[in-house]
Amino acid sequence: MTPCCDHASMDHSLLIFSPSGVLRDRAGLRRAVKHLKALGFEPQVDEAAQLRQQRFAGTDEERLAALHRVADSGAAVALAARGGYGMSRLLDRLDWERLAASVQRGTRWVGMSDLTALQLGLLAHARGCGVTWQGPLAVADFGRAAAEGGVDDITEACFVEAMHGELEAIGFRETGAPRGTQAFDGLEAEGLLWGGNLTMVCSLLGTPHWPRIKGGILFLEEVSEHPYRVERMLLQLAQAGVLTAQKAVLIGDCGGWKPAPHDGGYRLKDAIAAAQVATPTPILQGLPFGHTPATKVCLPVGAKAQLVVQGRDALLAWGHV
Repeated sequence: MTPCCDHASMDHSLLIFSPSGVLRDRAGLRRAVKHLKALGFEPQVDEAAQLRQQRFAGTDEERLAALHRVADSGAAVALAARGGYGMSRLLDRLDWERLAASVQRGTRWVGMSDLTALQLGLLAHARGCGVTWQGPLAVADFGRAAAEGGVDDITEACFVEAMHGELEAIGFRETGAPRGTQAFDGLEAEGLLWGGNLTMVCSLLGTPHWPRIKGGILFLEEVSEHPYRVERMLLQLAQAGVLTAQKAVLIGDCGGWKPAPHDGGYRLKDAIAAAQVATPTPILQGLPFGHTPATKVCLPVGAKAQLVVQGRDALLAWGHV
């Protein structure tokens, strides 16, 4: 990935599309367009982005056509308006060659949550076509109202750098090791970076859209799922041999859940600990990514990456691997 500092000569076109859930916050979409313009992009909204069919952003046919239309658009950035649910309905009908060709031409597909299925599907069907980006969503991030705190400064900066081809690494503080220890100090790992939403990752297991990646660096995040459900999904990945096949697993934000009266102190740290018992692959926590208004970095799905840990400080780099 070669840094590009001549922003004036770059293509700043950005197309916002809705591949999954219905867009409920139209004011947020308007704010997102305004904010992205202020950042120097030239945002346009796909013609079907505000459609509605039940809980979806249009019928399956309309959303499928929108994805293919975005692929053909030549936009520099294809940014999902929101996540939700709906990509799973389209996976068997997507023209993967068409999507891969758009990546090869330079379109940066960006999003998270339900878009995980599309991004990992590309790894399964067209690995080597280039990277897509797990990152912010148009409405949830750039459309956040000032009264809600607006978009996080680091989230914004990472997105701009990533879309300009300048983001080559991110750092974070590992938070999972027991207090007073540096369990992952000295860890070094190199492999294909992949992952996304934990539920969507698990949903692809056993399907033609599952990317069989060995020796990779897998990152995962989740929202509004009780820790026992997070543990269950992590154990599913462990029992399927997925976790042990990786060099490292990075856990992002898994918040938004409510404790139950009978938890007896059981928390997310206990869920992660149970998963760690099931695999020798190191599972690190603290990756600043997920369904959170706080910092959300951009991560290149399909890039060769290197992870280095010193003490509790972790560096994930892909620019010169």
